[in-house]
Amino acid sequence: MKKIYSVLVENRSGVLCKVAGLFSRRSFNIDSLAVGETDDKEVSCMTIVSSGNQRTLEQIEKQLNKKLDIIKVRTFHEEQSISRELMLIKVKYNRTNRKDIMEVCSILKAEIVDMSKSFMMIQICAEPERIQLLIQMLKSVSIVEVARTGTLALPKCAENE
Repeated sequence: MKKIYSVLVENRSGVLCKVAGLFSRRSFNIDSLAVGETDDKEVSCMTIVSSGNQRTLEQIEKQLNKKLDIIKVRTFHEEQSISRELMLIKVKYNRTNRKDIMEVCSILKAEIVDMSKSFMMIQICAEPERIQLLIQMLKSVSIVEVARTGTLALPKCAENE
């Protein structure tokens, strides 16, 4: 079972280390972690994706709420949110597979952002599942390097907000 934690924290040094330490000490797993400033420079938003059983996921939320540097914790399941991830992937290509790579990019709405004689860098911003699909599709080609941001998520819009 997976859960997404949107955690508003004070934007100062050491906060990320404290949150990561909480997960480490309690042997909780972090599947994905992304951190960035909000519209307020004093506040950052951490988007943490974690998995485990129901009890573990409840414990994570309770432990996060105990931390002094944490302003607010919101949790939601994947189906209650819109989530995206950014990935850059560098592949080695040749004449025979170049067109296939371009077709895969077109189908999955990925973009070729850099190219040389034998290397291509592809960018995709999509759901984590689609990111994983692109990796799978490009495994037959020579993947040189991959960089991913981790999941960012917000709860779906509701009229009663």
